[in-house]
Amino acid sequence: MASIRTETLIDTPLDSAWAALRDWGALHERLAPGFVTDTRLDGPDRVVTFFDGTVVREALVDLDDHAHRLVWSVTGGPYRHHNGAAQVFAEGPGRTRFVWVADLLPDTLAERTGAFMEQGTAAIKKTLEARRPEGTP
Repeated sequence: MASIRTETLIDTPLDSAWAALRDWGALHERLAPGFVTDTRLDGPDRVVTFFDGTVVREALVDLDDHAHRLVWSVTGGPYRHHNGAAQVFAEGPGRTRFVWVADLLPDTLAERTGAFMEQGTAAIKKTLEARRPEGTP
């Protein structure tokens, strides 16, 4: 099973980063606009459209406000198995560490998925830093 991890420091407070990450239905608006072009809720699932036209259905597995962690699974599509988790951590005043992990099968999709995740992480950093609250250190 392939396991892919991306991580970046973001100049925004933890509360702001977590508010955007935990907003399950607004991925394309609050967290990764441009990388994600649309998010549509379908019951507890979300249907996500990416910049290249790829569409996946994601099932919410866990949303943990205490740990600032969101976990989902891609159902259907090219994966036999896909579990994703994103978590944010305070890194001092006004700074957040964003970590995204995906475990997936088949392994042959690891390179493409890793490239997507790197691009998504860059979009998240750009978005959250651009929306940094006024007056934060």
